[in-house]
Amino acid sequence: MALTAETESRLYRSLRVAAGAAAHLVALGFPAAVAVLARPGSSLFSWHPLLMALAFSFLMTEALLIFSPETSLLRSFSRKVRVRAHWALQLLALLCAFLGLGIITYNKHLNGKGHFVTWHGLTGLLAVLYAGGQCAGGVLLLYPKLMKNWTLAKLKLYHATSGLVGYLLGCASLMLGMCSLWFTTTVTGASWYLAMLCPLVTSLVIMNQVSNAYLYRKRSQH
Repeated sequence: MALTAETESRLYRSLRVAAGAAAHLVALGFPAAVAVLARPGSSLFSWHPLLMALAFSFLMTEALLIFSPETSLLRSFSRKVRVRAHWALQLLALLCAFLGLGIITYNKHLNGKGHFVTWHGLTGLLAVLYAGGQCAGGVLLLYPKLMKNWTLAKLKLYHATSGLVGYLLGCASLMLGMCSLWFTTTVTGASWYLAMLCPLVTSLVIMNQVSNAYLYRKRSQH
């Protein structure tokens, strides 16, 4: 029996709502699990995984999901309020990321270890710097007149696309961090694979959200 267009639309919307709910749970649950494992305060290093998990798993994910028409926690609020919340969450994410980067850099200095000599370290550095540039680029959306040859719609599209790249870099850094000696000796077996799924789940949800926003804009132009 063929599905009607209305039934397909409802099914698709239900799947998006379920995926968004899963992303919210993962965004909060992953940093909580990292906090239990790292025991922040037990050492200088212990703050690094927690801050990075908060930055790229919780704060940045929620900052992007805020614009989801199905799963945004602020969908009943005006777009102006959601934009402000997005800014606040992104700035908090950037602060956590810079603190996490500073802590691991200082910790390696104290222990006489090399800086940014692993894929995790290099990807993490790139993700943090990229996040800083992305936040700076977001200022153009507040003052679009600075880019006279660009429409606001085009600025929003490029900001969303470049933001997705930065988010995926952050998720890649988290996944590479789960391949580190500290994580693999603490988390083993099925739990390790479950942890690796967390950034994948949120990445897929965010990619779907951005691609749908892009398709919506393309349709509205025709």
